[in-house]
Amino acid sequence: MPLQALIFDVDGTLAETEEVHRQAFNEAFASFGLPWKWERPLYKELLQVTGGKERILHYLTNWHAQDLAAVQEKIPAIYELKTKRYSAMILAGAVELKPGIARLIAEAKAAGARLAIATTTHRDNVEALLRRTLPAQGASLFDTIVAGDEVSAKKPDPEVFEAALRKLRLPVASCVAFEDSANGANAARGAGLRVVVTPGIYTADDDFSGATSVISDLGEPGRPHQHLAGWEWPDGYVSLAALRTKTEESPA
Repeated sequence: MPLQALIFDVDGTLAETEEVHRQAFNEAFASFGLPWKWERPLYKELLQVTGGKERILHYLTNWHAQDLAAVQEKIPAIYELKTKRYSAMILAGAVELKPGIARLIAEAKAAGARLAIATTTHRDNVEALLRRTLPAQGASLFDTIVAGDEVSAKKPDPEVFEAALRKLRLPVASCVAFEDSANGANAARGAGLRVVVTPGIYTADDDFSGATSVISDLGEPGRPHQHLAGWEWPDGYVSLAALRTKTEESPA
């Protein structure tokens, strides 16, 4: 079936954002007078829990159970402040898009392919990133955006991808997903999607055995990516033309 749409995760996929999230969490904790600091090794472990509020609750329950009764009701407010801090840092230029993202999006728009986002992060985080990194059109580039605050189950549950597919009104075989984590890849595969994985700094050790292709990034002409597993790409970069050829040759 011809390729008709590309569905992107956000954090770690469009841009390497997790360090900004980590800093924003720590700043929010400090603002609430909490003596918590998520260092990198701990944050890598906590990323196995998708969703910011869910991550805070998991940490509170497993590391500070004695404070559960006093702090649990504050989690929504902590997360709201964290989201504001994250958006402010992103809008100030804290990150750039990963290699190949802007090019592939432009190729898709020029060819009439549709674009979607399926993410567990908050919609405000998504819009801040797109406004900063794709300022000409931002979120309007995408035909549909499904964010973490709009679904009941987070990745690796496939709900967010299934919701994006419903909004696109396209068969799953005509779409390809882009992810950076095992949770995300498993969610995409659970929805029946082929998935191209570009691991992030916190997910490089994940198990991507179910992914269609695993590469360091999407690559650029003259700046090839590193191929890690699965589909290989002509000249070391993912183009819309190559995606169409691959999807037509290989059923979902």
